[in-house]
Amino acid sequence: MENHTYPKNMFLLEGLKVSQQSSYPAFILLLIIYIFTMVSNIGLILLISMERSLHQPMYILFCNLPLNDALGATVIVPRLLSDIFVASTDRYINDVACAIQAFFAHMFGTTSHTILIIMAFDRYVAICNPLRYATIMTNRMIAKLTVFAWGSAFLLVGVLLGLTLNLSRCRSEIFNPFCDNASLFKLSCESVIINNIYGLTFTILLLGSSIGSVTLTYLKIAMVCVRNKNRVLNSRALQTCSTHLSVYIIMLVSGFTIIFLHRFPQWADHRKLSAILFHVVPPWLNPVIYGLQTKEIRQKIFNKVFTEPRKKS
Repeated sequence: MENHTYPKNMFLLEGLKVSQQSSYPAFILLLIIYIFTMVSNIGLILLISMERSLHQPMYILFCNLPLNDALGATVIVPRLLSDIFVASTDRYINDVACAIQAFFAHMFGTTSHTILIIMAFDRYVAICNPLRYATIMTNRMIAKLTVFAWGSAFLLVGVLLGLTLNLSRCRSEIFNPFCDNASLFKLSCESVIINNIYGLTFTILLLGSSIGSVTLTYLKIAMVCVRNKNRVLNSRALQTCSTHLSVYIIMLVSGFTIIFLHRFPQWADHRKLSAILFHVVPPWLNPVIYGLQTKEIRQKIFNKVFTEPRKKS
């Protein structure tokens, strides 16, 4: 048992560990990144929803990604910002708020994989079965893929957090910048074997299905491009696939960095920083990558920012 006394149903959260001299630069940097993340992601959703020419399956499915990125950043960054100027001994968080933060933090990571899986499926159908694309990627199919992406993540994370929240607690201090599943079950003095088994199964299932499906999809797309002698079609396929693949690799590297650093307790501070970056870097870079590399979106953004204001003036 801990010797400290904490308010009832409250946890002491470690938060972002920065020195007093670095607190203002860290706050300003995080705030700028968060504002850019929200404006760019929400802006892309509004752009796609308002432009009829972008009402295509590829862009409609893509809307799930900026929505998830905005939610993932919001569940972590505002709390970090509010705690920067609070003394480390006073960074309390309600147990309900902590559970909600942990749930949505894991939802963000899980849904990042499932959304990119359904986007890869869309690219596979578009390139490998172009003549059947319209009949396969109907509004009903788009709805099913969207429900799969969010529903499967909700179910997997719900069970993960449910097992943890059923444990009794004998500690109240969370040694992490934000609440997550591992931090919560470490508060218990009970056996967490079931939690570890499910967590391992959860990770293997998610990463295995994600890496396996995306790899298989792109191998088939590559085979089709090799057999197809049409340079224009191959160039367009390469452009759309490279955008998706860039986003996937950034997300995968960010996630694997956390898993890798878990193996080295002496690098705990680096792991905590990488956990924050996982909720900051992909949501910040994804709209930039899609906005710059996708020709249709890039043209619409250019027209909105430069062309229309000149016409009005």
